[in-house]
Amino acid sequence: MTTLELLSLDFVQATLIACALLGVLSGVMAPLIVLRQMSFSVHATSELALMGASAALLTGINVGLGAIVGAVVAAVVLAALGLKGQQDSAVGVVMSFGMGLSVLFIHLYPGNANRALALLTGQIVGVTGQDLVLLGLTTALVAGAVVVLWRPLLFASADPEMAAAAGVPVKAMALTFAVLVGVASAQSVQIVGALLVMSLLITPGAAAAQITANPKLAVLYSVIFAEVAAVGGMILSLAPGVPVSVFVAFISFGIYLVCRIIGRHGSRRVPRRP
Repeated sequence: MTTLELLSLDFVQATLIACALLGVLSGVMAPLIVLRQMSFSVHATSELALMGASAALLTGINVGLGAIVGAVVAAVVLAALGLKGQQDSAVGVVMSFGMGLSVLFIHLYPGNANRALALLTGQIVGVTGQDLVLLGLTTALVAGAVVVLWRPLLFASADPEMAAAAGVPVKAMALTFAVLVGVASAQSVQIVGALLVMSLLITPGAAAAQITANPKLAVLYSVIFAEVAAVGGMILSLAPGVPVSVFVAFISFGIYLVCRIIGRHGSRRVPRRP
């Protein structure tokens, strides 16, 4: 079947809506993740989201809900263990633990092996109506939380010491943001897979940072880039039948390279002060 024929199918349209929601969810979070230098933590969180999703698949409960539980647990653990000078080791310990349990749960799963493999590489036909509702609620919750907490969250991300001196609850902001990252990672795992969560939760924010220093503009650009990568990757993956994560990663990387070139060209045109 051609791409246009596949786009007329109900389950494909549901997945397209899911990708659009995921673009908003990841695009809102990505600039703050980059600003807080949490790229490695996002990878570890996705591993525990995979652990929760595979455990849910094994026990027969909703995979999306299981991924959220696993990712939120990971976020809380990382926030508790991520002390100065120990953050990298804490992330590594949590990530390896989550991956080990994920492999065990996937190995024990008696059903279709392709469904379990999709948790690693992403899928385009496995989004149910229940998953879509959960993703919509999650997107609204996370985006709403970022809007409400924007000023203290941005201050605590850019300069935590000054924010603490100004009375901003920096530790509470860190824990809250870690939970939001966990929820966003859990939803991303179902679409692009645990192996390439960073292509949506980090790359759009990193690309936006190359072309603007304005935080609000960075969020806007990041959402646009994430939408192009998620929706475009899904559409391109239909006819070949390959995992959607392949095209999402290629598109995200291409956008980043273009933004990096634009950023370098723009910086060369700005005259230096004597």
